[in-house]
Amino acid sequence: MNHDPAPDPFLRLRPRLRGIAYRMLGSAADADEVVQDAWLRWHEADTTAVTNAEAWLVSVTTRLAIDRLRTAKTRREDYVGTWLPEPILTEADAPQTPEQMLERADQLSVAFLAVLERLAPEARAAFLLRDIFDADYGEVAAALGKSEAACRQLVHRARTLIDSGRSRHVVTPQEQQRLLRAFAGAAARGDMAGLKAALAEDAQLISDGGGKVPSFGVPLLGGPRIAQLYLAVSLRFAGRVQYELAAINGEWGLLRFIDGALESAQSLQIDDGRIRGLHVQRNPDKLRRIAEARGRALLDPSVTQYDVTKPGASTS
Repeated sequence: MNHDPAPDPFLRLRPRLRGIAYRMLGSAADADEVVQDAWLRWHEADTTAVTNAEAWLVSVTTRLAIDRLRTAKTRREDYVGTWLPEPILTEADAPQTPEQMLERADQLSVAFLAVLERLAPEARAAFLLRDIFDADYGEVAAALGKSEAACRQLVHRARTLIDSGRSRHVVTPQEQQRLLRAFAGAAARGDMAGLKAALAEDAQLISDGGGKVPSFGVPLLGGPRIAQLYLAVSLRFAGRVQYELAAINGEWGLLRFIDGALESAQSLQIDDGRIRGLHVQRNPDKLRRIAEARGRALLDPSVTQYDVTKPGASTS
């Protein structure tokens, strides 16, 4: 006879709860803290009176994430430079069909999380629960403490905003890897022609240094200017720059190392065979987990402390 106790619903649902919290907050550390708080509340509650553990845990996690996001948004108003989500390494066996690639990008990519930043906390939660985690409107309403009609309005407005920032051009993993390898090779060699060939004329680069390393306070616009930026890195650190392909937030991206130490995580958006968008995370605090996962050190910030506003003297 099996006398094992019933499995704890929290353990079974933990990945889902963390997925909600991370997408809400754009921070792995904050997501872990929210999930831990939800665990404490679960074990302090009279769980025998809970008829639907999943709905209870999703509601608690969502409300905790909303509260934390409101506080975070206040802090982000004083953030130095542009705030970007903390990137995470994901499974290397990325989805193989275009449809799966689009679905994964819609759910987790850095570009998608950056668009989510434009939503108010409750609208963000309503959209994620309904469109990403397939909750019905009754569940969304219960989680947010609002009527179903109000939640439908929140989701509709969120969809409109998010759809305006999405690219519907689907790139296969193989094509993505091919272009990123070509771009990384050109960047490492200082091949200006190769860099320009990989970048769209209207490409845009957004970087996050968190005030700890140099970064641009506004987007850098134009493929030629971005190519010059990567050329400058190659020239400044001749022979010391290495790029590695990595699965970042469900898409193939690049990790850049200088002298073997992690300097940045780069998420690149491809459209019509060329790179159109680059989100470059340089804030050491947001790179620590990736460096630890790869068994590498973080680059000493002093290595890149120089005036990023001078052409040909900056890193992205």
